[in-house]
Amino acid sequence: MDKIRLGVVGLGAIGAEMLDAAAKHPDFSVLRAADLDQGVLDRLGHVHPGVLFGTDASAVVRAADLDAVYLATPPALHAPLANQALDSGKAVFSEKPLAISLADGQRMRDAAARTGLANAVNFALSDRHAVLEIERGLRGPVRGVDIRLQFPGWPRDFQSTATWVAGREQGGFVREVLSHFVYLTDRLLGPLRTEYVSVDFPGSGSEIAARGLLRAGDVPVHVSAVAGLAGPEAYEWILWGAERSYLLRDWGELFVSDGGSWEPVTLQGERGSEFTRLTLFAEAIRGGAPADLADFDAALRVQHIIEAFHQ
Repeated sequence: MDKIRLGVVGLGAIGAEMLDAAAKHPDFSVLRAADLDQGVLDRLGHVHPGVLFGTDASAVVRAADLDAVYLATPPALHAPLANQALDSGKAVFSEKPLAISLADGQRMRDAAARTGLANAVNFALSDRHAVLEIERGLRGPVRGVDIRLQFPGWPRDFQSTATWVAGREQGGFVREVLSHFVYLTDRLLGPLRTEYVSVDFPGSGSEIAARGLLRAGDVPVHVSAVAGLAGPEAYEWILWGAERSYLLRDWGELFVSDGGSWEPVTLQGERGSEFTRLTLFAEAIRGGAPADLADFDAALRVQHIIEAFHQ
């Protein structure tokens, strides 16, 4: 296959980053992009003069000159745009969460299965070198997992212009951040189920605290997350093993304990990025089945857990 002709819908912080990565990627040619903000279109148009920019997302996902689309819109638009793209013969790479309702997520998964087209969700940990190291070295019984997240403020600075991120309907750190670590736990230990979850909402806006007990088989998975505190931003995922335990901190720092103190792990290979996940997406489009790229099936399992916090 020649270069894969790609369209990008949604040009916020992550969408613009993916546009830049795809424009430099040898497997892709970016032909079209869409966003509602004309100022964003004008700015990026100067950077990418060969891309046709516009405000109509449907025009991109239905365009006959594209092979695939990347969706970085607010989550409520993922399902209608993904299904339009799949029904018009295009592979789909979507931001997480898959959708904001299980019904929409199921429709996306069903459309992907019906069409047989490549489908993927951009979970940042899917090809992170630290995750691959854990996967290679994991041994012995797992006794538990702790997921600990804290945010001085929400939204984070880089998402401050995306007003939906601060809203209860589509945003919040449960969907935006916890979903990554639910995916990771599902990937390593198998499907999760909820035993109990609770969320604290202020008078308006997204959650300020979330806690819960999940299980992967018999393995307990404890979740503790809070926003609006006096303290540093922190992301910790700890797998407690009978023989070896792992601490993943701040998305890519890995530590290991065989019974003593935490020791840093020197990681090999690429860290994992939008660029490397585009490589995996290209492999999927060309008929491969890359293990380090999350598909709609995996994302729907994650959504079942995430939406339990919102019910």
